[in-house]
Amino acid sequence: MEKRFVASESVCEGHPDKVADQISDAVLDSILKDDPMGRVACETFVTLGMVIVGGEITTKTYVDLSHLVRDVVKDIGYTEDWTGFTYNTVGVLNAIGKQSPDIAQGVDTGGAGDQGMMYGYACNETPELMPMPIHYAHLLAKRLAQVRKEKVLPWLGPDGKTQVVVEYIDGVAKRIDSIVVGAQHSTEILDAADPSTITEVARKQIIETVVVPTIPSRLIDEKTKFYINQTGKFVVGGPVSDTGITGRKIIVDTYGGACPHGGGAFSGKDPTKVDRSASYMVRFVAKNIVAAGLANVCQAEISYVIGKAEPTHFAIRTFGTGKVSDETIAKTVTDLVDLRPKAIIERLNLRRPIYRLTTNYGHFGKELPEITWENTNELAPKLAEKLL
Repeated sequence: MEKRFVASESVCEGHPDKVADQISDAVLDSILKDDPMGRVACETFVTLGMVIVGGEITTKTYVDLSHLVRDVVKDIGYTEDWTGFTYNTVGVLNAIGKQSPDIAQGVDTGGAGDQGMMYGYACNETPELMPMPIHYAHLLAKRLAQVRKEKVLPWLGPDGKTQVVVEYIDGVAKRIDSIVVGAQHSTEILDAADPSTITEVARKQIIETVVVPTIPSRLIDEKTKFYINQTGKFVVGGPVSDTGITGRKIIVDTYGGACPHGGGAFSGKDPTKVDRSASYMVRFVAKNIVAAGLANVCQAEISYVIGKAEPTHFAIRTFGTGKVSDETIAKTVTDLVDLRPKAIIERLNLRRPIYRLTTNYGHFGKELPEITWENTNELAPKLAEKLL
């Protein structure tokens, strides 16, 4: 019997790095709405009282950056003075330039906008064909935001983190070993006898309103450990407690601890950047392979060089769960799917202002009409017809 543990984390919308990601993707969406061919590489830095937006953007349209940033910060929930970071007081600095002509000449001909390697992953552990640890970490973070916005727990702040550790036996997810919730809160729930910690009542409320409705009871047993605001209190949060930078939550954005990562971030990048578009495509490929019944687990990997359209490498790994060989699956995929950057953009319809939908709670596993890389209606039946 082989036993192993896989951990994955998620963060709430008010986490400093996610504030930065959301601003970068909001800039991208604002440009694509009026200029679908705009080139965007937008990076954001947030800290106490300030947001700096930089990067390289070439576009025919105009974005009121200060107004956009304040709208995003307000939408996230930084509206109350006790958080120390509010939409109506934050300073906004514009440090945006335009795309390098040396990069543009490679992209204009249909080549990749940069070199890089990307990984896509799918497995049959959840209905969304996502790994269980990241799936439940995202659901916990999303639920934490929900009870804040609906004022079920009115003392919550926008910042927060979650983590889930799943125990696997012989490759099958069996139980949750531990659950972590770090929830920003006002001073209202500090223990009067010990103001360095929240009350036991508040801790139980977080478990009852966030954990219990989210995690199936079959996955929790008497050995499952719960860590709720483990330091004691979490009043100082968001950009007041830590700087935030676009692209620092790449494992949160993808598959958690289940899969390798090529290192390239997503947010703030238009789809000519293969860091983003090719990562979406290999998720599309991996998910359709699992949905077709060709494997229980699939990892698709691809790499590019700047200025060249064809991938320098493409491979499929099914870790011994495939119905046919990995090489046969890979060959069939390349017969059915054009993996050049322009073709990826067209097939997944990526020149649209859809990217704020992706920023929070993972770029994968969201079955929304706009999220085309999660669609299994077309490719999966073709793969099954050819290979099963």
